[in-house]
Amino acid sequence: MLPTIEWKGDSVVMIDQRKLPASEIYVTCRTANDVARAIKTMIIRGAPAIGVAAAMGIALGMRKSKATGTKQFATEFQKTCALMAATRPTAVNLFWAIDCMKRTFAEAAQAGASVGEITDRLEAEAVKIHDDDVASCRSMGAHGASLVPEAATILTHCNAGALATAGYGTALGVIRAAVEQGKRIAVLADETRPFLQGARLTAWELVKDGIDTTVITDNMAGSIMRSGQIDLVVVGADRIAANGDVANKVGTYPVAVLAKEHGIPFYVAAPISTIDLKTADGSGIPIEERNAREVTHVGSSQLTPAAAHIRNPAFDVTPAKFVTAIITERGIARAPYDSSLRELCRTPNRT
Repeated sequence: MLPTIEWKGDSVVMIDQRKLPASEIYVTCRTANDVARAIKTMIIRGAPAIGVAAAMGIALGMRKSKATGTKQFATEFQKTCALMAATRPTAVNLFWAIDCMKRTFAEAAQAGASVGEITDRLEAEAVKIHDDDVASCRSMGAHGASLVPEAATILTHCNAGALATAGYGTALGVIRAAVEQGKRIAVLADETRPFLQGARLTAWELVKDGIDTTVITDNMAGSIMRSGQIDLVVVGADRIAANGDVANKVGTYPVAVLAKEHGIPFYVAAPISTIDLKTADGSGIPIEERNAREVTHVGSSQLTPAAAHIRNPAFDVTPAKFVTAIITERGIARAPYDSSLRELCRTPNRT
């Protein structure tokens, strides 16, 4: 399985997703600041992977702490959590993972644990978040594969594979599970401008797995749907509101609208940690605006005139009415989502 991110005890190692597919380079983060920078600059990306990285970054920061007393240690811990929380605003998994680490710290401190014991518990929790994510993706894949016909062409947008998680993937996990069941699957991967996660990352992963993959530009999806060449759409998510509105990579919303128009199922695959019951609907989801250079340039090549104004929202929100079903590790939710998602979330999230 592709090692997206690994805990090494005194460092966190992750694949540099900015360099793919041309180079497979691994970055070693030796401090919490290194991990935060890796999240912010998209060395690592994808909502579940960001959550894992934040947890490991916190564990790493506290492992490197020089604090001898629990009071100073607690102050450093809160600062490290704030450092991670400030990296990217949209993916709720980031904040879910930070909350897990805060809960672990509080439980250990309440039990009278020493600085060393708290550090060990934080490390164990970060590793558990990683391992649970892989298990979650495999369960999600199994549930999602049941929705895939014996022979199907699947459209996906952005990258929701092993690179976006601790391993296996959410949307690509559904595709992988269907292939493992012997189903005949072909994938159309939207290139996903401006960061080209589909062209660079999704296609790279699927080709490595030997899965039939075709990259299309984002503006081809509608005409290919109209020609009858797409059987279903599967995408990931960075945050799902209580009513089923879905925030995902910008360009997902028009794909969902087109799928509805053409009678094509539109599925979202995401772990329970992506569901944000505290946010009533999509209007409450913060949308990250990224650097204009991601739009104006590809590498060193400038695409736009210098005087042009640039917008670069990283995400958009797809209203629940366009979502056929939401696939999680605990099962499949269908409309009305305000009740079905709440029901799935009732099961204790931690064992």
